[in-house]
This record gives sequence, C-alpha cells and structure tokens, in this order.
Amino acid sequence: MEVIQSALEGIVPEDHIFGTEFKYNASGEIESLVRATAGYGKVTRLEQLEKELDIPADHVVYVGDGSSDIHVMLHVNRRDGFTIAVSESKLVAQIAKRTVLGDNALATLVPILEEIAGWQRPQIRQLFESYGFLIQGWDRVQTDWVTLRPSGVIAEKATAADVV
Repeated sequence: MEVIQSALEGIVPEDHIFGTEFKYNASGEIESLVRATAGYGKVTRLEQLEKELDIPADHVVYVGDGSSDIHVMLHVNRRDGFTIAVSESKLVAQIAKRTVLGDNALATLVPILEEIAGWQRPQIRQLFESYGFLIQGWDRVQTDWVTLRPSGVIAEKATAADVV
C-alpha cells in the first residue's frame, strides 16, 4: 500500500487510500499482516466506508484492474453503483459497466462524467483542456473476445441466404 500512497501523493489524501497493510519490524522487514482487503475483503471495506461516510450504495464508483476486484465489482453492480475496469483483463472488463484504457488515471473521469453527470463529449473535452490536458485520442469500442477452434467436423458451407 505504501507504493500506491507514494504514487498518489499530492493527488489523493493518504487516508483515502485503502489496501493491504503490513506491520514492519525495526529493520524494515514485514513482520505481520495488519489488513488484507483483496477479494471479498474489499467488499467488507467498501461496506464499512459506505456506513462511515453515509454513502448510498447506488452512489459508489469503483475502479478495478484485476481478479481481486471481481467480487467487489459484482457487489457494486448488483447495488446499482458504477464500475470501471482499467485493464484489458477479460474477467474484469466483462463485469465492469465501462472500461477505460489510457496512460493517465484522469481518463477514468470520462465515463463518470458521461454516465453519471450526463456530460457530452464537448463538455468533457473543455473540462480537460481547462486544466491543461488535451484529449488526443478517444475511441469508444465494444470488444468481443471470440476464440475459434476447428471442431473436427467439416460442415457444408452456408451461403449468406441460409443465415437468418
């Protein structure tokens, strides 16, 4: 978690970052595990935050990138929250309501502004530009992951007229 806190220093307050925490000994080696929020532990922590901060479940926006985010994304979706995948991981991208791939974490704001705030593309571009960011590329695609393999059976070729 210290690595993430260091990466987000000055952007996200340290007390707003939650993850696995360790207890270190005097020589800096890991002594024990204080908290592990991977997998379903993330759901538990999310529910604690909702209660502590009095946030309705349908106001939660969750961003994830890997298999440890699957449980919490399903949980958030089931309660009408909003989920964003930030990787091409098939499992996560199939569960998330939107997927954002970009080289800047601010790109995750795009689906939030579109889907939750109801902004149109020109408004979003103007916002980013007002903070010194130019949206250089913005391609919206739907991805189908299809794997084909030979069946071992050769069927007659269908003509376009045979396909309904």
